[in-house]
Amino acid sequence: MQERLRSDGPLSVEAYMEACNAYYYATRNPLGAAGDFTTAPEISQMFGELAGAALTDVWRRAGAPANVRYVELGPGRGTLASDALRVMRSAGLTPPVHLVETSPTLREAQAALLGEVIHHDSLNDLPGDAPLLVVANEFLDALPIRQHVDGIERHVEWIGNGLAFDRDGEVTESSPARDEAVQALSEGLVALGGVALVIDYGHERSAAGDTLQAVRSHRFAPVLADPGDNDLTSHVDFQRVTEVAREAGAFVAGPAEQGAWLERLGIQARARALANASPARAGEIEAARARLCRPDQMGSLFKVLAIHSPEWPKPAGL
Repeated sequence: MQERLRSDGPLSVEAYMEACNAYYYATRNPLGAAGDFTTAPEISQMFGELAGAALTDVWRRAGAPANVRYVELGPGRGTLASDALRVMRSAGLTPPVHLVETSPTLREAQAALLGEVIHHDSLNDLPGDAPLLVVANEFLDALPIRQHVDGIERHVEWIGNGLAFDRDGEVTESSPARDEAVQALSEGLVALGGVALVIDYGHERSAAGDTLQAVRSHRFAPVLADPGDNDLTSHVDFQRVTEVAREAGAFVAGPAEQGAWLERLGIQARARALANASPARAGEIEAARARLCRPDQMGSLFKVLAIHSPEWPKPAGL
């Protein structure tokens, strides 16, 4: 990256983020204690189980179509899919599994855990002949953003011995890549039927502010340090996601705070059942529930939004 900036000149924030994350995800498994961050499915099986239960319920209320497909965008190591599909199968729902994933390392992990899966490079590669049950957990936050200061697009440049932004001031953000993904997803759901659960960290209302952040070894890092070796993300603007989905003809439910959504789906009852089955793990299970649900942890910052076909009902909990 340093060589590219020195030879080619400044890069837009969008191009910088895209290049860094493309290299980052292609070269490592970033999840878990040995990686850089931990997502909700890795914290507890309860998260994926409740997502699976919500999808199973809405599938039933939509008439239980036999040819439905399970789709996950950015599925990590496959942990969420494993937990969700276990619940689905216990209810008689056994959909083929389609995963949108570009990382060779993560594709290997997903196939090892889940068995037979069909991988796709992008949303546009998904089959177009059956309703979709979609989960996008911490997918949109990693898509590149544009930043503007006083109406001028912000760039990253090589100054002296390091990287720096070319301008400072009040930042506004947009994400054409995020808009395109939401549009493609929404149009697919409108055409085929189905529902998508979009779960991510972000804000309910559009607002100015610099939300670009870097994480490494479970700690925040400077966003311009060690390009390609940190996970770069930004807050999802759920108001914008809603606008794009509705413009595509889809219906939207939410967003709801993650903690409230999980509580309404019955996470407390599930935690009690797991603790009763494994009393030695009761403290661990309660700590995981608190981490997922408490407002001072993941419960408020993370939101859940459903995008669904006009012919399908909204999922429970929203």
